[in-house]
Amino acid sequence: MDIDFNEYKLRCEIRGHDDDVRGICVCTDENIASSSRDRTIRVWSLDSDKRKYSSSKILLGHTSFVGPLAWIPPNEEYPEGRLVSGSMDTSVFVWNLINGEIIQTLKGHKMQVTGVTLDNEDIVSSSVDQTLKRWRNGQLVESWEAHQSPVQAVIKLPSGELVSGSSDTTLKLWKGKTMLRTLTGHADTVRGLAVMPDLGFLSASHDGSIRLWALSGEVLLEMVGHTSIVYSVDAHASGLIVSGSEDRYAKIWNDGVCVQSLEHPGCVWDAKFLETGDIVTACSDGVVRVWTARNDMIADQMEIDAYDSQISQYKLSRKKVGGMKLDELPGLDALTIPGTSDGQTKVIREGDNGVAYAWNMNEQKWDKIGEVVDGPDGVADRPILDGFQYDFVFDVDIGDGEPIRKLPYNRSDNPYDAADKWLLKENLPFAYRQQIVEFILQNSGQKDFNFNPSFRDPFTGANAYVPGQASHTAATPAKPLYKHIPKKGVLVFDVAQYDGILKKMTEFNNTLRSDPVNNDSSLTEVEVSRVGAIVKILKDTSHYHSTSFADMDITLLLKVLQAWPPAMMFPATDIVRMLVLHPHGASLLIKHMENNNDLLLDLIKKVTGDSALPANLLTTVRVLVNLFKNSSFHYWLQRHHSQILDAFSNCYSSPNKNLQLAYSTLLLNYAVLLIEKKDQEGQAQALSAALQIAEEEAADVDSKFRSLVAIGSLMLEGLVKKIAIDFDVESIAKSAKASKEAKIAEVGADIDLLIRQP
Repeated sequence: MDIDFNEYKLRCEIRGHDDDVRGICVCTDENIASSSRDRTIRVWSLDSDKRKYSSSKILLGHTSFVGPLAWIPPNEEYPEGRLVSGSMDTSVFVWNLINGEIIQTLKGHKMQVTGVTLDNEDIVSSSVDQTLKRWRNGQLVESWEAHQSPVQAVIKLPSGELVSGSSDTTLKLWKGKTMLRTLTGHADTVRGLAVMPDLGFLSASHDGSIRLWALSGEVLLEMVGHTSIVYSVDAHASGLIVSGSEDRYAKIWNDGVCVQSLEHPGCVWDAKFLETGDIVTACSDGVVRVWTARNDMIADQMEIDAYDSQISQYKLSRKKVGGMKLDELPGLDALTIPGTSDGQTKVIREGDNGVAYAWNMNEQKWDKIGEVVDGPDGVADRPILDGFQYDFVFDVDIGDGEPIRKLPYNRSDNPYDAADKWLLKENLPFAYRQQIVEFILQNSGQKDFNFNPSFRDPFTGANAYVPGQASHTAATPAKPLYKHIPKKGVLVFDVAQYDGILKKMTEFNNTLRSDPVNNDSSLTEVEVSRVGAIVKILKDTSHYHSTSFADMDITLLLKVLQAWPPAMMFPATDIVRMLVLHPHGASLLIKHMENNNDLLLDLIKKVTGDSALPANLLTTVRVLVNLFKNSSFHYWLQRHHSQILDAFSNCYSSPNKNLQLAYSTLLLNYAVLLIEKKDQEGQAQALSAALQIAEEEAADVDSKFRSLVAIGSLMLEGLVKKIAIDFDVESIAKSAKASKEAKIAEVGADIDLLIRQP
């Protein structure tokens, strides 16, 4: 069962390293270790105030920067435990934390050591040399080529398997040296790995995404939101996930949704949870930071103000944006000057960012292309990309969680040729061609570029369009390109904390047993055991195609929903939420609904009564959201759309962000279904409900985004565009376009463009 998310704030900064902090190792809540490019490892211990940490040991011995760390818990010989470290110097060291001395030096890797993990008493290490090595009592006992490219990370799973991640974009699951399976899906290097308690494991990738995997190899969840390489990922027993990225943010995720972004004055190389739920981050500015959601642990206002000042100073100190000096870029007032040709591009300064705009000749306005950004170290002279050196390599952030696109260019290149090759490589529409050409010309300083009239488009064989010259053929209006609409497919809530659900159900059942009034509603020992068996089947997602339930399982869950007091219903509702994603479970529920068509409607009435509880509303809305996954429920969902949307209509203003998000997801799924069914009446009701969220100032960002996508989709492919315009959707789009949240601004621009289309 989800709880409301408490925002994280700075707890303390830990200073001492002279260069990038590359890795974090949580020994205990009172002792953490950090590794650095300065070749040292520092151990930090909790001060007497229990809020800050100070240096207790400096471990010296590596001859190059230190990366991965692992902690070996105490035993009789080493009462403070031991630390394992891997380094660019190709060695693995084991340290005595009592005196800071090296106990073992493990040599055998030929290149940088990228990962270390414990496998019972053994140490397993990964390396750029493409191997995994097993060490026992200081000796190498096994070595095998794990991938055909550098191995970037390795972890041990509670179930005993090892997982490795590689630059070849794959993950591999190992039982000893035996490979069990190869997992594919990432589009770039797999850089970080972590265990996700009770579910599987997590991977962080250079493609900008984080994935949650089941042992079967199934992707349970994909989290997209970072705008650059994701270096690390970690999970907490609460279900929260934290990731660290080159985009300078540590992002916190709950149920696949980014609930907070912690900005840093540099690349976030690593992020780890303490047992308390606090987060420790390693930054390229050489500082370790601890973040907390506990009010009594938050730094005082002076420290917070000082940190905010660091962020501001860092932004202002960035010398270049996409190869251009930030302080030399024009401000927003430059957009008041009309362009001279369609597609003409200019980059302006918006706050601390450089943002590219293209001139729209038809509408006589500047259209936003996206933010132009650099990595943490800026742009070097004569940059190298894919082994080739260029005069320019522009880093372009196209938004919405997409990875940064690198645009290479030499002054001697034909800009049209360079643009065509880049668009083809990046699989972007050729409608962007002229914008890219203008972008290259302006940002490379070639404003006086002389076009070669003999140039031929390599894809059409025609002469290229030359800015300022008349076209030789009539232009065909390009089909508008929308970034976020229409929405295809439905969303579901498919992650559950099963152990917590069972624990809560058992607790409630024991309460009922001891209550003379409600004793008859309690479950017998056999029934409690059967609930456990249901959950066991649901946990095993890799066998959904072959596992099945008994009809009595559905009857049992329905008994709980019908007979238990409202305050005790939500764990059972959460099980039903996952049951409807299981093919056989869904089919059995449909049979019960056919016999009693009001089954779910009765549940809805029960949870939305006068004393509606947020937990019941949340779990029930999520059940309805998940019903959209199975087409067998579509008729029922369409038939009862009015009752369902009316029943939950107040959720849009709930202070519970999880409930807001669930409700906006319900509306988005309804938009997809009602468009498919060409149900204009239903579309109008879904539109009206989505507009309420879009207009709600206090609405959560992700809830507002999903409602705007629903609105845009209904206007574009549905039958209610005129209705939306009558409801003044134009002002909603205008407000969204002005949002500081990139994806809100982008979908606002989509709707604004759609309004203007005939």
